[in-house]
Amino acid sequence: MTISASGAQTSALLLPAIYSNTLSGGSAGFSSLPNSPVGNSSTSLSAQSLALSSNIWAAINVGSRNRVVFWDSVPDFSQLAVSGSLSLVDMQSSACEPACSSNGICTSSGTCSCAAGFTGASCESGFFGLSCQACTSGCLDCDDGISGTGKCLAFNITNAPSSCNSLNGECGSSGQCSCNAGWTTADNGTACSKCASGFFLTSTSDCKICEIGCSACADITGDCQTCKSGFTQDANDKTKCDVEPTTTSSGTVCPDGSFSSGTTCSTCSPSCQTCNGATSNDCIICASGSYAFNGSCITADSNGVCEGTGLIADNDKKECDTCGAKRTSCGISGCLPGSFLSNGSCVGSRPAGTFISSQANTTCSVCDSSCFTCAGSSTFCLTCANGELASNGQCVSTCPANTVAANSTKTCLNCHPHAFNQCLSCPSDRPVLNQGRCLPVCGKSQFFDSTSGSCQACDSSCSSCSGSGSSNCLSCSSSSQVLKGGSCISANCNGTAYVVTGLGVCLSDLVVVPQGSGSAAPLPSITGLTQPTVVTQTPSKRLQWWEILLMALGCAFIFLAVIWCWRRMARKQRAKRTKAFAQAKNIDQSTSWRRRLVRFGEKLFGHRASKRAHNQEMEKLMLISDYQYPPEKRSRYYPPSVLPSLYDVGRSRDRLRAVDSAASRLSGPSLYSQVTGVPRNGLEARQPVKKDLITSRFSASSYPAFHKKNNYNPKSGTYL
Repeated sequence: MTISASGAQTSALLLPAIYSNTLSGGSAGFSSLPNSPVGNSSTSLSAQSLALSSNIWAAINVGSRNRVVFWDSVPDFSQLAVSGSLSLVDMQSSACEPACSSNGICTSSGTCSCAAGFTGASCESGFFGLSCQACTSGCLDCDDGISGTGKCLAFNITNAPSSCNSLNGECGSSGQCSCNAGWTTADNGTACSKCASGFFLTSTSDCKICEIGCSACADITGDCQTCKSGFTQDANDKTKCDVEPTTTSSGTVCPDGSFSSGTTCSTCSPSCQTCNGATSNDCIICASGSYAFNGSCITADSNGVCEGTGLIADNDKKECDTCGAKRTSCGISGCLPGSFLSNGSCVGSRPAGTFISSQANTTCSVCDSSCFTCAGSSTFCLTCANGELASNGQCVSTCPANTVAANSTKTCLNCHPHAFNQCLSCPSDRPVLNQGRCLPVCGKSQFFDSTSGSCQACDSSCSSCSGSGSSNCLSCSSSSQVLKGGSCISANCNGTAYVVTGLGVCLSDLVVVPQGSGSAAPLPSITGLTQPTVVTQTPSKRLQWWEILLMALGCAFIFLAVIWCWRRMARKQRAKRTKAFAQAKNIDQSTSWRRRLVRFGEKLFGHRASKRAHNQEMEKLMLISDYQYPPEKRSRYYPPSVLPSLYDVGRSRDRLRAVDSAASRLSGPSLYSQVTGVPRNGLEARQPVKKDLITSRFSASSYPAFHKKNNYNPKSGTYL
């Protein structure tokens, strides 16, 4: 461990710190927690005070007293009951549970950091023997520990079925999967985990083939659910389907070994016992010594395996059947990776009392009768039968020298300073013996009594201590007391000051207030040292009904204002388009001299505004807005217009034309009528008679005589 020096006057207590002066004053030195066991090393300290965070303890040699364990800050080493030079020997976090073995050290994160050669939550396993040797390469699990033999208990598995999401199939190097016979991919996507068509699942989790003639059968029982064409279910055995007898055209039933070829029964192939055709591929039941496989009959080898297949010959079913879910073949060996051959079957785990000799051998061999469990060979016992103790592979009645019997495991354990839970006595750097384990420290409110070799409770006034009685305190349990000469006494802090938690000193001793000529100035009030600042959140205030009403009215006003602005803008745009259209059609004559003359005449003779001018405005609207729709379409497709009908205006216009026509019969219209289009109410001023006579002034009989009398020329329209 190393401690770095610094000129800082205070620290945040995130790391252990020492100070050259009392009350955490002077130059400071900080140290991080070690990440590996310290061993027997020590570091000299030149300090007058020490600061520790709440989850760290430090073991310090003080003078002649070895391993004084500090759990709290020390504001002044001179106030302890022990004195002398200081030397730091160990420092760890107290957050690990269970405590680390001597092969590791507890870190601030609450985990054990293991030394080289050890693994596990408490650094208690992974290697074996007194010299901590690594397990054999390729070994997934071995007999490890101080008293372990290193024998391999489980080997690493190459291309295990799980590596390609398979259950009963072989995985290739590129991740492809090849299912064993009778297996297929299940609905959930797991390969080789469902029985294929024509197979059923047994109570031993194997897929077996259905009986001959059955296309689908029930799991567990194997009862046939669907027979193939030409078969009927056996009345006595629900697992079987019987072949229907064949008959000739004359009604003769063909015996076994023959089939109907029309009018006669023909002999089956020698490979068939029963058939429905002449070739060996037409066999229903194969002849003795051969077995049905994929529509043909094949023989079996000396091991009972159907030739050219990985299936076993079944004499009862007369067909080739599967060997088992975990088998790759039906030979002597042939289990899937991770499975073991035991008593002719492939199993997922080794049965008790068996062993495998190597990684390449998956056959389970039985241990010697003297062993309850063994490894590597039948006579290398890990545990013994008949109540004996296992010691280095042998079964003994008493343990050899330098070993001790462990009744829980029935083994002889080696004595070693790094033993995890087998200790009878402990070394000085881990003096506390607790349930066979050697621990570095007792609890915080305890001290280690070297005389009895056990942990003893501190005095009630002490939070931590170096010995028995009230005069060996290292920190005080009461927040109103401070340490003086190893004893906890009343603090008697000045004014309103108090004892700072974790430092064990009055705040007035840490803060120096200058004294004036008058009355003493009050000590500054510093908050947040003993308790965190609590931030309170004011609950949100609910709105009153009138506030909600005002908000609603405001939203309505904004909405209406937007609608008004939009309508106004639309009217301006429509007026602009109407004016542009009228100018383009030359119907906007409001500023012409003729219009001004009409208005002058209207005012002079007391008439209202000219209907003709009104009609022109109506024509504009009819071209742009609602007036463009006829009444029948307006009622069917469009809402009714709020404007007066133009068709009434049209009828007024027709009456005006009639009046003009009547007036023109006698004479030409007046200038006022021609300009305004409205006949005068009074008498018209006489105008020169037209040259052409109006025909309506003469009767039908007198009109031709009149023309003749006056020498009328119809070509020129004049009288001679």
